[in-house]
Amino acid sequence: MDQLAVGEFIRARREALQPEDVGLRRGARRRTAGLRREEVADLADMSTDYLSRLERGAGPQPSEQMINALARGLRLDLEERDHLLRLASHQPPPRSASSDHVSPGLMRILDTMTDTPAQVMGTLGETLAQNSAAVALFGEETHYAGLSRVAAYRWFTDLAARALYPPEDHDHHSRVQVSRLRHAAARVPPSTMQPLLEHLHHRSEEFSTLWAHNEIGFRYSEQKRFQHPEVGDLILYCQSAVDLDQSQTLLVFTATPGSDSAEKLRLLTVVGASFDGEIRG
Repeated sequence: MDQLAVGEFIRARREALQPEDVGLRRGARRRTAGLRREEVADLADMSTDYLSRLERGAGPQPSEQMINALARGLRLDLEERDHLLRLASHQPPPRSASSDHVSPGLMRILDTMTDTPAQVMGTLGETLAQNSAAVALFGEETHYAGLSRVAAYRWFTDLAARALYPPEDHDHHSRVQVSRLRHAAARVPPSTMQPLLEHLHHRSEEFSTLWAHNEIGFRYSEQKRFQHPEVGDLILYCQSAVDLDQSQTLLVFTATPGSDSAEKLRLLTVVGASFDGEIRG
């Protein structure tokens, strides 16, 4: 590992970013070139001390997981992320249509979303990034590991995954989850898809029955209903933006202005901001 090169690259990318690039306000007294270390540390979910040591070329070899977290915090594109992995003596993963590295373009949009829930989803329905309002609505979904990262897996194996939705909508959600998974099966490697399908067939008779129907193209309507434990019933509308190169989708949830759901969503946004402040504090 070239420690000095790793540090120089991280510092250069940090200094090239501006607060506006990551959805932060520029204070009147800001004198730092680019972002402050503590700001990048927050974005990458690491300690400021650890980031400082990396920049000085004095830290230990960062793991691939840590490099990926830094790449997200620094809003690196795939070429820049792979370069940083190589500097840290890691082999970049093979490029495919599906990637856990969030598109910088989608991250820029997500950074501007402060008053409405928004999150970035991967090919298999993995939640790759959320803003604080989305965490307040759905709960923290980016920390799942293994098969549980996949929304369809949680839906069919964990009853708690259904608690946010009215029971009368569950059958429809199940059909959509299976249809989306079948669509994804043509775009991800069999080595990724087969274990997921085997576990689902083993653990859920409902899934096996629906999978045998071979439905494709079955999707949600624009309107979705929620039963939130804090604010009660919500009717929200879901819009999406797609990064075709990385097969990632940004989902944005809005309410009709002036409606009861809009007021409840505003309350959730306040809850999300408070939660985010507690985490970063």
